[in-house]
Amino acid sequence: MIGKKTLAAFAAAILLAGCQSGEQSSAASGPTDPELDRCGASDYQQYVGKPLSAIDGLRFEHPARAVPWNAAVTMDFNLNRLNFMGDSQNKITRVYCG
Repeated sequence: MIGKKTLAAFAAAILLAGCQSGEQSSAASGPTDPELDRCGASDYQQYVGKPLSAIDGLRFEHPARAVPWNAAVTMDFNLNRLNFMGDSQNKITRVYCG
């Protein structure tokens, strides 16, 4: 039989687990391996959620492309190329190298 103290401690542990922060670790927010971030995509993550036109005036150190929703693009993989993927509302959904 479970004692009242054990049951209370278990309930407290469950309640505290629900109070944990929803903040993600920095490892989950982007690549930590510099080899996977050769194009510098981590520097442009603040553009996610903005319109594709937000990058029109920017100059890039590496080749870059804005890919609108349902656009045909080459499937060659180039870690030095910066990609901005757009959704059906023309908002940037992903910034990555490839």
